[in-house]
Order: sequence, then C-alpha cells, then structure tokens
Amino acid sequence: MVGLSRNESGQLVETILDIMTKALQAGETVKISSFGTWIVREKAARQGRNPKTKEPATIASRRVIVFRPSQILKKTTNGEKISAADLEKDK
Repeated sequence: MVGLSRNESGQLVETILDIMTKALQAGETVKISSFGTWIVREKAARQGRNPKTKEPATIASRRVIVFRPSQILKKTTNGEKISAADLEKDK
C-alpha cells in the first residue's frame, strides 16, 4: 500500500514503538491523532492484603501506563459516523 516491503514495514513499526516506549519511560504523554493517548501516572505506595494469607502487605509506589482512546476511535468501534467536528476536536 505504501510501497514498503514487509521487512521495511516491520522495521518502521518497531522504530515507532521504540520511540513511544522511550517517551513513556521518560514520563512523557504519547498521542496518536484519531487513535488515542498513553499517559504515565504515578501511583503512591499503599497498604494492601495478600489474598492467599490475608496478611497485610505494603504495595510499593509505581508508575502505570493508562490508554485513553480518542472519541473517533470510540465512535468507529461502535459503528457511529465521524463528523468534521469530531476530526477538528481531535487535533
């Protein structure tokens, strides 16, 4: 479709994913227009419980990645039509 071989296409996808991974590791937000946004969130340490032993346990602080789909992706997934206003909002 774009004139790339299967190998070149694979390398392109791997390069894009590598760039996205490095940005997320640096705590940056990654947005793909009309698709969605990946956000890194910090979760504080908290008290939890081991479900097997019922013993209290401390859950360490950590970073998590959250994906938020765009309105366009949500609408197309549900078979809804996309308007020009939807495209403008997503920029």
